[in-house]
Amino acid sequence: MHHPVMAQEVIKYLDPQPGEVFVDGTLGLGGHSLLLLPRLLPGGHLIGIDQDQQALSLAQQRLSPWSSSVTLVHGNFRYLKKILENLGIKRVNGLLLDVGISSYQLERGDRGFSYQREGPLDMRMDPTQPLTAAEIVNTWSEEELARVIREYGEERWARRIARFIVKARERSPLLTTGQLVEVIKAAIPAAARRRGPHPAKRTFQALRIAVNDELGALEEVLEQLPEILEPGGRVAIISFHSLEDRLVKRAFLRWRREGILEILTPKPVIPTEEEIAQNPRARSAKLRTARRVLKEGEEE
Repeated sequence: MHHPVMAQEVIKYLDPQPGEVFVDGTLGLGGHSLLLLPRLLPGGHLIGIDQDQQALSLAQQRLSPWSSSVTLVHGNFRYLKKILENLGIKRVNGLLLDVGISSYQLERGDRGFSYQREGPLDMRMDPTQPLTAAEIVNTWSEEELARVIREYGEERWARRIARFIVKARERSPLLTTGQLVEVIKAAIPAAARRRGPHPAKRTFQALRIAVNDELGALEEVLEQLPEILEPGGRVAIISFHSLEDRLVKRAFLRWRREGILEILTPKPVIPTEEEIAQNPRARSAKLRTARRVLKEGEEE
C-alpha cells in the first residue's frame, strides 16, 4: 500500500484553495496529489512532474477523475521554471517536493534500487538517462567511489568499500545488486556489520544520489523559488536525509534574509509515532515549509 508521507501536515501548510495552481514536483503514484486536487477545485489546476514514466502512467489512472484539472509532465523538477514556461504558466500558488526514492521504485527489484532485492545495478529514476549505478561501480576510480560513498552515504567505511569494489571488479564486472551487497558486506568489519542498519544501506543511497544527481537537482529548484512562486505562494519540501534537509534549510534561510520567503516551520516537522508505525519509511522524513512574500519594491 502506498502511503503519502505526512499527508495531513502537507495539506495544513500548503493550504490549497479553490482556483489555485499547484505543482507536485515528485508525483510518484499521486498520493499527495489525490489529497491536493479536490481542494483546488473548482477552477484550480495541478501540474504533476515525475522522472519515472511508469509511475506517471499509474498516477494518471489514479488521478483520472480530475483529468481536466491535471497536467502530467515527464521530467525533472530541476527544470521547473522551464516546464512552467512551456505550459504558459509564469508562477504557481503551491509547490510540493517529496525528494528521494519512492516505495514504488524500491519494491521493483528490476530497477536496482534495493539492496534487499536481486536486480540489475541500475538505480535510474529516469530510465532514459545514460548513467547507471553499474557504470559508476565498474568505471569510476577508487578515489571517486570513496568520495561519493563518504559524502552522499555518510559511510565511515567508504574508503574500504571503494577498495573492495575495485578489487572485485578486476575479477569480473559487478552487474547486480546482490553482487554489490556481497562486496560491501566483505568490506565492512564483522563487528560493525552487527550494529545499525543493513551494511549496504548507505552505499546504495550514495550511488542512487550520484546516478540521479539528486542534490544538484534540489539545489537548482531551490534557486528558482523566488521566480516561480506567486506572492503568498507556499512551498513544502519533504527530505529523507541530512544532506537534503541541510540544502533546504540553508536556501530557506537565505531567501528569508533577502526578504523573499517567510519560513512557516522554524524547525522541521517530523512524522507522528502513529504514522511511523503504519509506514516505517516515514521514519527519517523531515518537512520544511515557507511562504513567498512580496519584497519591498518588487512588483507582483
